[in-house]
Amino acid sequence: MRNKKMALLLTTACLSMALLAGCGDKKTDTKEKKTTEETSVNVETDEAETDTEEDADEENYDTGDASLDNVRNQDEIGDNELLVVSFGTSYNDSRRLTIGAIEDKIEKAFPDYSVRRGFTSQIIIDHVNKRDNVKIDNVGEALDRAVANGVKNLVIQPTHLMNGLEYTDLVNEVAEYSDSFDKVSVGEPLLTSDDDFNKVVKAITDATKEYDDGETAICFMGHGTEADSNSVYAKIQTMLTDAGYANYYVGTVEATPSLDDVLEKVKANSAYKKVVLEPLMIVAGDHANNDMAGDEDGSWKKTFEDAGYEVNCVVKGLGEMEAIQDIFVEHAKAAVENLSK
Repeated sequence: MRNKKMALLLTTACLSMALLAGCGDKKTDTKEKKTTEETSVNVETDEAETDTEEDADEENYDTGDASLDNVRNQDEIGDNELLVVSFGTSYNDSRRLTIGAIEDKIEKAFPDYSVRRGFTSQIIIDHVNKRDNVKIDNVGEALDRAVANGVKNLVIQPTHLMNGLEYTDLVNEVAEYSDSFDKVSVGEPLLTSDDDFNKVVKAITDATKEYDDGETAICFMGHGTEADSNSVYAKIQTMLTDAGYANYYVGTVEATPSLDDVLEKVKANSAYKKVVLEPLMIVAGDHANNDMAGDEDGSWKKTFEDAGYEVNCVVKGLGEMEAIQDIFVEHAKAAVENLSK
């Protein structure tokens, strides 16, 4: 009966995933540390960080105070748990201001649920533990903890950017635990429905409207993937253009539109004197700080500066925006409501 109940509760999520058929990247392994190559292409959450990047010079720059972040792995939590699953980031301040803020918003919205955390990137978990002596559960550990705590009703809300294989992997891993709980429900990623896309477009344009003066190109940097799910970036670009946001551009680090594509479009408008760069990612991690805002050759900042533009980097993840947090709350609400179906 429980397996049948689990299948029913996941029907909505699976149907939503079908809308972006083929969306996905390299499978995330939450139990074993991935290789650098695997991690570099596992980009569904747009926050991928490689072990080489993470361990270089043991991060000889300040990422913030890890002690300020709530890892949410406490025990004795009662019958109801809402597990928030994220890729993760080793940037302590960004983790607290994005993932932590989303978790806090969900906790406030669901006072009858104990909100807990699970990360899918074992590399990030290991790095944070080694560097800061802070232990964050991977998904398997978080699920085992829920079982040990006697949780009866489990809701999982991912902070993934899009639907794809990583989301499917999460659903499949949770299904393996279906007999351990009375009821289980999995929420949807950020960009699932057309309404989600509309809300994200409004959120990013509202947050950057002060720069939209006709002389500034406002460029958002996503991660990108070779999978079909990369189409979300083109969709956002089309929606921005159709809505009259002619000075807004969307590109990716690893796919198309590329930095060169975005630069070409910006250069085509002779009115632009300045460029604003902002990540189209839940967190502002390695890609936002280095690929986008870094001073090294090849970064978005350096490339636009070399092209003669005054560049302003806004290093803030989407998770800091209240409107984005609200979308995750809405998706969690739908998942909670699924428990009663």
